[in-house]
Amino acid sequence: MSDSIESYRQRWLLLIHHLPPEPAYLRVKVRRQLERIGAIPVKRSVYAIPASEDALEDLRWLLQEIVRAGGEGSLAEATFVDGATHALLVERSREARSSAYLELVQAAAELDMALVEADAGSVGGAVGAAVGSKARRLRSRLENLKQVDFFHAEGRQAADRAVADVVEAAQRGRGSEAPARTERASIGGGRTWVTSRGAKVDRISSAWLIKRFIDPRARFVFVDPDSFAHEPGMLRFDMFEGEFTHEGDGCTFETLLSRFGLEDPALRALAEIVHDIDCKDEKFQRPETPGVASVVDGIVRSHPDDWTRLARGSVLLDSLLEHFRGRLA
Repeated sequence: MSDSIESYRQRWLLLIHHLPPEPAYLRVKVRRQLERIGAIPVKRSVYAIPASEDALEDLRWLLQEIVRAGGEGSLAEATFVDGATHALLVERSREARSSAYLELVQAAAELDMALVEADAGSVGGAVGAAVGSKARRLRSRLENLKQVDFFHAEGRQAADRAVADVVEAAQRGRGSEAPARTERASIGGGRTWVTSRGAKVDRISSAWLIKRFIDPRARFVFVDPDSFAHEPGMLRFDMFEGEFTHEGDGCTFETLLSRFGLEDPALRALAEIVHDIDCKDEKFQRPETPGVASVVDGIVRSHPDDWTRLARGSVLLDSLLEHFRGRLA
């Protein structure tokens, strides 16, 4: 999370929810997503996470999915005034992260052993490629874990060393998935595109995609979603109930690619990176993802103004697009 944990030491966001009995997979999906963003169970249907803008956005997306599936829920901000619950949640968070770091160390050791058994000369073959893919996934898991290590759990340095060592030992192999094709959307040019303030990777990349490939004369407006009043003719993106937003398990960037029939393989590579950074589900595990995530995080931390974030992010995305076009040509 981008906010200093000290700023939110006594503030927690609570997701209070009730899931329908069907579909059966929803309960597992919700629990896994809560674990990915670092939420800690308070009671069976109540989860807590240190308050931040990122956490609030993640919980809002999840709550929307719960409601769409027929469930119920609400978000609240709380302060545990007696301190007992706060201390308990801090300890649970540290225990969960420490356990996860230990799992990564053990998984890295297993991959390292697989490389030894396959012999160093086999790294470029099928065994090495498979281990390389798993090693990059470990690195992605580690970076995501560090983002939700709010209270400096034990084991982080050991996990850093173990994962870095096995990634260095297996540097080849990568996978990709072909994009799904859907009916192309059609809009007029020069439209007003509206999104929430506080742009991060999905909004920055989506705005870039709109301006460069969908509506070159687009006008962008960054708004407070709580006070925004939608007007006819406006197109909302990466907003709740927007015309172009998350669909299924995809991010807004993926929705725009699909809806407008943009099939450039280089754009698909960018979409996989944006998806994994935004959705935090390690779906694609591209080797470029951790580096791009770090650069975007630096842009967001350095520039509170959304227009500056978009300008800096557009330079990054232009360069990445040319990089992938050169590699995938």
